[in-house]
Amino acid sequence: MATYQKFELPDAGEGLTEADIVEWRVAVGDTVAVNDVIVEIETAKSLVELPSPFAGVVTEILVPAGQTANVGDPIIVIDTDPNSDSTSPDDSGLTQGDPAAASDEPDNSGSVLVGYGTGGEEAAPRRRRQQPTVAVTATEPARPATTGVSPAPRAAVSAPARLRSSRSANAHVLAKPPVRLLARELGIDLASVAASGPGGIITREDVLQHQRQAQARELATYPGDDQPWLADGEVSPDGRQTRVPVRSVRKRTAEAMVTSAFTAPHVSVFHTVDVTQTMRLVAGLKADREFSGVRVTPLLIAMKALLLAVNRHPEINASWDEATQQIVYKHYVNLGIAAATPRGLVVPNIKDAHRMGLLELAQALGELTSTARAGKTRPQDMSDGTITITNVGVFGIDTGTPILNPGEAAILAFGAIREQPWVYQGEITIRHVTQLALSFDHRLVDGELGARVLADVAAVLEEPARGLVWG
Repeated sequence: MATYQKFELPDAGEGLTEADIVEWRVAVGDTVAVNDVIVEIETAKSLVELPSPFAGVVTEILVPAGQTANVGDPIIVIDTDPNSDSTSPDDSGLTQGDPAAASDEPDNSGSVLVGYGTGGEEAAPRRRRQQPTVAVTATEPARPATTGVSPAPRAAVSAPARLRSSRSANAHVLAKPPVRLLARELGIDLASVAASGPGGIITREDVLQHQRQAQARELATYPGDDQPWLADGEVSPDGRQTRVPVRSVRKRTAEAMVTSAFTAPHVSVFHTVDVTQTMRLVAGLKADREFSGVRVTPLLIAMKALLLAVNRHPEINASWDEATQQIVYKHYVNLGIAAATPRGLVVPNIKDAHRMGLLELAQALGELTSTARAGKTRPQDMSDGTITITNVGVFGIDTGTPILNPGEAAILAFGAIREQPWVYQGEITIRHVTQLALSFDHRLVDGELGARVLADVAAVLEEPARGLVWG
């Protein structure tokens, strides 16, 4: 007897209560194995891929792409015994008439998140299940062949969640001559088209659907705007306004910044510094074989300078515990790097940065920024930060008054580096100059401590060799 299992949306990290369904990686009729990635979700912090806790055939997608689900809500139904007679799943997710029915998977194959194996057998590649010839619409995939009572009605699945099949460019593609002709006229490679026809044959509708998906999405604001204010925004009738729901990363950022700004009394101090020697060091590192293939920028030296300053003034590496009315001093440095992404501001941190040499820091920074730009930063990558740098200079900004990352005592703003006249050794000459700003929580950081930390950062940037003495 068929066994239907409902996969409930798990907590993807740090007690989050909801997530948006971004893209289904499977469709009704697909065969999945334990730990196959079946859906990509967006939490309030990052994009997360969820693996299947069950092996079987997808029979129902309960939450379409683009909608929000609460943690604990069923989002997909999987038949874990597809070779037996099929019956409708009841409200409990088990086969009707057999309350004790359960998956054939071992006990350790329950809900898991990315990076957490089940300890069971290695997941096998997903196999396509052959489907009968069924008319396919743009919003509903072909239904799997079943006997007995049909599965309960499904919510419509959005176009990106249609049936997918992966094949190499040289693999044999099944399509009738008129369909091949249409693909040639539209300039579409049939090997890249998802097939929905029986036996994996590509239909005319598959080609047209692929063309629709490949077209650029219409912007909800002004032409040429590359920000993600796209189809989920509503344009006013007169075209003068666009309203976009506040959710996910943007919502969480807004909440965190308001909490930080109105909880911790912020104080900012500033320093203008000659970083000509730092620029020479950066040029030398770029030419060094040890740093081959690693991106070296002045931000790397600023990171090291801040780590040296924290080592000299460990009181700055702290947090305020409101519940216990204690100051918590951290004996490690998880160095946060504020990163602007298309989905909003994220602050991942380099774990145990205080233990790293310059090359290790450069490699960690490269991985952190590439992951953030791809929207793949995990919640754990942003947790337990102790102090942060925001590189406003990359946008050509001289300086600013940054808001503290919640749970931290200080944040350093690193401004743009410009060539300008400067008094050096008693003469006016052209030097590389930048501005630094340090914001700190005045509840636990006095003005003297904040000033000394910023002065030390500036001293290393002015004369990097000083780091050899302080290190």
